[in-house]
Amino acid sequence: MKRTIGTHCGRMDHGGCGLLVDVDDGRITGIRPDPAGPLSHGHICPKALALKELHEHPDRLKRPLVRVGDRGSGQWREIGWDEALDRAVDGFNRIRDRYGARAVAFCQGAPKGLEHFLLIRLANTFGSPNVVGPQNVCHMPREMAGIHTCGFYPIADYDHPTAAVLVWGSNLTATNEEGVINVRLLDRLKADDPPLIVVDPRKTDLARRAHIWLPVRPGTDLALALGMIHVVIREELFDRAFVDTYTHGFDELSRAVADFGPERAAGLADVPVDDLVRAARLFGKARPGMIQWGNGIEQDDNNFDTARALIALMALGGNLEAPGGNVAASAPPVVRLGDFVRGDRLPDRAKAMISAGRVVPGFVVVPPELFKKAVKESDPYPVRGAYVHVSNPVLAWSDSRDTWETLQKLDFLAVAETFLSPTAALADLVLPAATQLECDDLGHFGLAHGFLLARPKVVDPPGDARPLSWILNQLGRRLTSHDLWWDNEGRMLDDLLAPAGLTYANLAQKGILRGRVRYHGYRDKGFKTPTGKVELALSKADKMGLAPAPRWNPPADAAPSDAFPWLLTGHKSRNYFCSDHRWLEAPRKREPDPLVLVHPHTALQAGVTDGEWVRVETESGGIRVKVRVTDDVRPGVLSVVHGWWRPGIGAHQLESFMETSLNVLTSGDRLGPALATPRLRAIPARLSPSPGESDQGGNR
Repeated sequence: MKRTIGTHCGRMDHGGCGLLVDVDDGRITGIRPDPAGPLSHGHICPKALALKELHEHPDRLKRPLVRVGDRGSGQWREIGWDEALDRAVDGFNRIRDRYGARAVAFCQGAPKGLEHFLLIRLANTFGSPNVVGPQNVCHMPREMAGIHTCGFYPIADYDHPTAAVLVWGSNLTATNEEGVINVRLLDRLKADDPPLIVVDPRKTDLARRAHIWLPVRPGTDLALALGMIHVVIREELFDRAFVDTYTHGFDELSRAVADFGPERAAGLADVPVDDLVRAARLFGKARPGMIQWGNGIEQDDNNFDTARALIALMALGGNLEAPGGNVAASAPPVVRLGDFVRGDRLPDRAKAMISAGRVVPGFVVVPPELFKKAVKESDPYPVRGAYVHVSNPVLAWSDSRDTWETLQKLDFLAVAETFLSPTAALADLVLPAATQLECDDLGHFGLAHGFLLARPKVVDPPGDARPLSWILNQLGRRLTSHDLWWDNEGRMLDDLLAPAGLTYANLAQKGILRGRVRYHGYRDKGFKTPTGKVELALSKADKMGLAPAPRWNPPADAAPSDAFPWLLTGHKSRNYFCSDHRWLEAPRKREPDPLVLVHPHTALQAGVTDGEWVRVETESGGIRVKVRVTDDVRPGVLSVVHGWWRPGIGAHQLESFMETSLNVLTSGDRLGPALATPRLRAIPARLSPSPGESDQGGNR
């Protein structure tokens, strides 16, 4: 029977693109963009087109696996689900009985669907406060800065005209930035033709069309932002009525930026001083002006203050909660997040977490670096077991070798995966997971994006693979109490949507459920901060152990030297999602080798040529990649693609990632004061030719 099913992409990124999937007798025959997609308007990317190959790939995990040899030896035995679940329950209960529930951690990467919040529910009902993930380098620095500065996470409002767009560390034409599909920005630019300012060390597609491109030196975004604030304040370009009435700490902010005149700020950021001033004037005068910010600002130890500084730029122009500015999106009328995750079962969670007292209040995800410290040093207490899904920590977390060694120290590790990854290869138990087209799911629940997307099931998963929602419900029913879980995932989805008066079938027909966007709500209620105002200087900074206003704190070991003359940064591929889907032929044809982008001047100085295999080294380690010489990256910067590993040589082999992974070059030794963030960018590095077998760094 032939039919076409409408759904939304969601496992290659946070998702949002509308898809039309053609199915014939239970097999996918085609995937194409949905012209009526409410966010994507007919857009589709190579990652979505690869979903058919992902579903059908012969190397998919189809049966639960139990380790039979030494950890990491690659020796497995297939078992059934009853035995697999019994083994998981036995492994976690043995740890809970000996060390307490907090000694088991529940780990995930970027939230894709309901599985992240079901995972938090499982942790809460099991009794563990430790949900671990790399959110301290992705999205949460901006969200936490928003909560503490203005009471919400400011998102760009593409539904109204704007006078200027400032894109900072966001490469929307290649990646999806928390539900913002690039066509929304492009449509806004086409409709209004506002001036476009782009801050990025790489010449992205958006930078090419920008009125002003500021190729910021990696690691200096905060200095650049402080310099722009200096110009806005010095030249009195700010909205004085808004600042006087609705902000707190303007004088402290002014003092904080007093030493960041354009010359100093431009010198630190290594951008033309005239361009910095022009950008500051253009955006400072914009009424309204919007900032589309991205993950690029979050991967160094100044990330929290960088985000605070950009919120200050939004506030100085009176552009917070303004149509065409940066706004607060309210959640759709569904079950409250706190109720769904059963926060009531662990009311003291914030005080009991590994990271308690080490991160800003409200940050409820344990940074990986603190998890690793608890495993290796029992600091602040022992962690002996972990469950992992939607993540590949060996490649995703800082210092890949250290992560690999840390996971080997666990008493019990269970991983749910679609393919055998380097992380899954270290597990005692591997559970085969379904992909997004193989289950009913919801996108963007629990996220500050203001909408929910239906992702209806298209085909059955292969073999005994099961949806993560099923796996978590089964674990929950066995590890906690039956009455806290659902015996039917469809009923779970209906219960979640019930406050909106919808069933899942209703939402699948609608496609999207939107929340309300609040404009100028502060005029009646103020801002949700201790002072009721935008806190340009934090009123409770002393209790948080932070400076009241954003403060430049240059890392002492980030300056190039004779031994390491260049600066390392990283970028994400438009063909893969981090380390995922490296098995698939279609993306490998488009991007067959791990790359480092190098400016022609830098290549000449380093003695390397385009297409040559090279070695990139930092004090933490070295990898072998292929060089692409291009003026798309600024001189003196080495931009290595993130997430590369070689499944063809075996996920259990250390060489599968140690020769290509960007995070072999990073370290978790130095952490930021607000979110325990490692520095993943602006790392002194060197570059040299590395002749040898041409395929050594590739997929084979």
